[in-house]
Amino acid sequence: MCTAMTLQSKSNDMFFGRTMDFSHDIIPQLYIVPEAYVWNNNLNDKQIVNIYRFIGIGQELDGILGFFDGVNEKGFAAAALYFAGYAQYDTIIHKDTEPIASIDFLHYILGRCASVKELPYLLKSITIIGTPDPVTKTIAPLHWIVADRSGACAVIESTDRGLEIINNPIGVMTNSPDFHWHMTNLRNYIEASPTQKEEVYWYNIRLTPFGQSGGTVPLPGGFTSPERFVRTAYLKAHLPIPEDSGEAIAACFHIMENVSIPKGAVITNRDTYDYTKYTAFINITTCEYFYKTYDDINIKTASL
Repeated sequence: MCTAMTLQSKSNDMFFGRTMDFSHDIIPQLYIVPEAYVWNNNLNDKQIVNIYRFIGIGQELDGILGFFDGVNEKGFAAAALYFAGYAQYDTIIHKDTEPIASIDFLHYILGRCASVKELPYLLKSITIIGTPDPVTKTIAPLHWIVADRSGACAVIESTDRGLEIINNPIGVMTNSPDFHWHMTNLRNYIEASPTQKEEVYWYNIRLTPFGQSGGTVPLPGGFTSPERFVRTAYLKAHLPIPEDSGEAIAACFHIMENVSIPKGAVITNRDTYDYTKYTAFINITTCEYFYKTYDDINIKTASL
């Protein structure tokens, strides 16, 4: 489980961030990957040379450095989220393409892509192959959200329909089902509102609200992917546009507080807690990270 979103301030700073909700033990670290960094393709041991330097949160395990999110020097940001039950990767390498392991895809695009507009051309040259990750020892079902300094945002999903790049006008993503389903599902909540009716009559009985926030009653309150998508979309849609980067960061973290999962709220069939390990937001304009962990709610910063 995870939730991601974008937000732009009146000062035109573009922010991109996510909660990392996971039930497996991970030890995320910040990495700065230099320009022209050389790394081995996990599928064929050929060397891949990055074009751009980037900063990202990831983990190195069993000799594999995998990234969860990041931003490069060109202001192209990306994050990987779980997509259980829907992700279907290629099993045959397409002609004239380079095979890229699903767990390496985020590293690949952060090191070689400068914008959302450029991404379709890059994807034509690769085939994404599902490979087991060293944490779960299974092929992680993933989809990805990307954004850049222009405000463009898109979702990348590999399903039974093939590999798709989908424009994301709302700048929100969670997990399963697919992005098209989530956008359609928002229509179930069109009555949600920051305002409320002061009174209604049923027959001759006058009914009044219990104080403020009556307009939010239709919003779902659980931690499933559809519920988190709806709450994040609603809060982002009704948020006053932040004046500057400071207000934007505060707003981003406040929104994510509404979808962050505390220990004990969700327990898996492996009897482990699925909870928010960290929350991170990136100022894409300046390539700055702002992040906090479950055990330390103080927001820390790091810069490319």
